[in-house]
Amino acid sequence: MHALLLNGATRDGGYLDSVERHLEAALTGAGWETDRVVLRRSKMAACRGCFGCWIATPGICVIDDDAREVARLMVKSDLLVGLTPVVFGGYSADFKKALDRSIGNILPFFIRQAGEVVHARRYPYEWRLAGIGLQERADPDEADLFRRLVARNARNFQCSRAGATVLVETDPWGKAAAELTRLLEEMGVGV
Repeated sequence: MHALLLNGATRDGGYLDSVERHLEAALTGAGWETDRVVLRRSKMAACRGCFGCWIATPGICVIDDDAREVARLMVKSDLLVGLTPVVFGGYSADFKKALDRSIGNILPFFIRQAGEVVHARRYPYEWRLAGIGLQERADPDEADLFRRLVARNARNFQCSRAGATVLVETDPWGKAAAELTRLLEEMGVGV
């Protein structure tokens, strides 16, 4: 099994870097191969919305930068773990760019599934999506919005499993570690 950790933290040495190291150790200990991408160190332009990844170069973004490799790593992964500060209930700018630039991994065509309209798959992946948000201070409404956003993204990418948690920087590490273990178990990772 293969996992991709996308770290959308905005600064080096912060809380999410510790979370990333903890998750990598847990996944490796459970026999998973992991790739890690620290998005703040990547050279990645914002999506142009040109649909070139659907029309001109199907499945590959027309912008030649690090986002192409991130999209490739997503396709080969069984589990995608997104780590990001919670920004107004959403993702950091770097994480949002990576997600936007992976749109070529799905088709421009729509299908009806479980009463909803979603994009058809381009590749036969069976992603599991785990979103890990970080708040400086607990804000239940913002945390709820983050969880719903992860669920909706997972629905559009047709993930086989999805889950999200929101950690608070001031919580003791033991509480955070227990929540991360719970989320990995929810994703089917035996830790």
